[in-house]
Amino acid sequence: MSYIDGFVIAVPTANKQQFVDHARRFDALFLEFGATRICENWGDDVPDGKLTDFRRAVQATAEETVVFSWIEWPDKATRDAGMKKIMEDPRIGPDTPMPFDGKRMIFGGFAPVVTLGR
Repeated sequence: MSYIDGFVIAVPTANKQQFVDHARRFDALFLEFGATRICENWGDDVPDGKLTDFRRAVQATAEETVVFSWIEWPDKATRDAGMKKIMEDPRIGPDTPMPFDGKRMIFGGFAPVVTLGR
């Protein structure tokens, strides 16, 4: 059964192209290490909620756009092995500049319970 990693981040709107370039570079590594699909989504209709919302969840400012992304893996074992390789890969390190504040990223792994599609 497939496995999904989900992410929500706040990216400075002025850094959109930097984010796209960053995603293209690093998403290729996830594919190299077993991911089957990656979807990076630039916020277009992200409303303020009454109790909570995406913007508050990542403390997005007026100058930032919320990005919602996910990585699809064939199964959790492939994901665990792939994530281990990502963390050990010398192409990604603590000095790698990111076009967003990674401390405000929300992320988690999910086991699908309903999947519909054509």
